[in-house]
Formats: sequence, structure tokens, C-alpha cells
Amino acid sequence: MIKVVRFLAICTIGVALATLSIASAQTYTAVNYPGAASTIIVGGPNLEGTSVGVYNITAGGVNHGFAVTAKGEFTAFDVPGATNTTPNFINLEGVIVGSYIDSAGTSHGFVLNGKKYTTVDYPGAAGSELTSINDLGEMSGTYCSDAACDASATLHGFLLSQRGVFTSFDPPGATSSGTSTVSLLGAVVGNYATSGGSGQGLGYLLFWGKYTTINFPGSSFTFAGGGNLQNNIVGLYTDAAGNNHGFLLSNGSYESFDYPEAVFTEATGINALGVVVGLYVSPSDPPNVGHGFVRTP
Repeated sequence: MIKVVRFLAICTIGVALATLSIASAQTYTAVNYPGAASTIIVGGPNLEGTSVGVYNITAGGVNHGFAVTAKGEFTAFDVPGATNTTPNFINLEGVIVGSYIDSAGTSHGFVLNGKKYTTVDYPGAAGSELTSINDLGEMSGTYCSDAACDASATLHGFLLSQRGVFTSFDPPGATSSGTSTVSLLGAVVGNYATSGGSGQGLGYLLFWGKYTTINFPGSSFTFAGGGNLQNNIVGLYTDAAGNNHGFLLSNGSYESFDYPEAVFTEATGINALGVVVGLYVSPSDPPNVGHGFVRTP
């Protein structure tokens, strides 16, 4: 839910803004769930090229989950009894994690392994979400001060080990923080705020116990959406003019990019082969309407 809630809030503003185009040699492919008003790729791709995301039948409507292969084959799913389903990540084994909202309005983490759903909540938290699962089965997540894990909540990141042990953490000085991914080597990519509210203003990388801040140069807002085994990081940043772009951080160097002719671009995941997924908004799109994309090197 965290990625999607934040996207919808920014998207409503972003469609009215001009885009900044930059030259790029990469290949972009649009991804749209058949018949949907809006499609968002939230996580992936795994090394087989499968990504996960949400689609809305009507703009701004209920989230339904889907997985999509590299060949463009879609599989839709919803957590049983959920009023909203948001898958956030898929690993090489095809295990999917994410969040769902129950009939009482409470957010829970879920694991979908084959056809079996398992609910995972941080102990004692009002609301919880799972954001990724690596190929060893270690999971990252976020727990919240309110049941819905909405924009007013205070957030905290956590890891869940293979043995079922929860570990909570926040970057130094954070007033609210969440996770995006945990790599096979245990590196965590996430986001945090340093003052007021729950909006994530900076990204971070937590690796070998050391925090590194992710802040696109000259930006007013940076969101780190995901990382890979090589600690390459992708996400979104807002420039000085208020425009929103995707970014790639590799070997200490930032690259800005936009889906061709888009007015809003966000990268949400990158795999070890450098394939990036994300979402974009076209100039003609109404508020709360997005499209998924895949960027290949």
C-alpha cells in the first residue's frame, strides 16, 4: 500500500506538470492490464522477468493484484475476503508478498506461495505490510501507527528472518520510515522522513549495519523504490520545478530518466540483470490513472 498510496497522491498533481526529457538508449515497454482503467507495476521483475502490481477497473478504485510475465501473460488475484490487494514483490521461486485491507479497514501483510495465502503482521502493530521477499525467504516490511497504514500513519521498518524473528529499525533521526526491498545479501532499501508526518522525503540503504542516505541531487523529494543484488537503487525524485522523474543510482552515480513523453515517471524495482520496472502517467491521462512499464538495458 505505501508505494501505491504515495503514487496516487503525487500523480494527481503530477499530471498537470511538464516533463523533463533526457536522451536514453534503453528500451521501454508499456504494461497495461486488459480492460483496466489504471495499471501500476509495484515490484519486480524477478530473474524470470515476472513482475507484480495492481490494476483498477475504474480510476482511483479498488486495487486488485496481478502478476505479469516477460511475455505479457497476466494472472489476477485477490486475497480472500480483502477489500484491497496490493502485491509488492515476487522472488525467483514465484513467492509473492504484499498487503491487503480487510473488511474492518485494517492493513495486513500477506504471503502468496503457490495458491496458499498466509497473513503476516508485525506483533502488536495497528497495521502491517510486507514489501519484499528475497530468494532465501527473508522478508522486509513496514508497520504502522494506524490500522489502515494510510498517509497519516507513523511508520517503522522491519525484517522477518527465515526463522520467523522480527527485527524493527529506523534510520537515525527518522520520525517515520519504511522499507522497499531486502536483497539476497541482506541490504535494505527504504525511505524516511526527518520531521513531521509520514511522508518519506529521503531514501536510504542499510548494508552491513551502515545507513547511506539516498537523495537525488537538487531534488525536493526522493523515494527509493527498490534495489538489486549489486546495490543499484531505483526510485522517484521531484525536481526544483515540481516535476517527478525516475532515477537509477549505480556505483555512486545518479541517472535521471522518464518514460517517453510521460509527465510522471517512477521506478519501483530493478533485478540483477538491470531490468527496471515502474509506472508512468501520460499527458492525456486523468488523475489517478497510471500505466506500468519495463525498461531493459
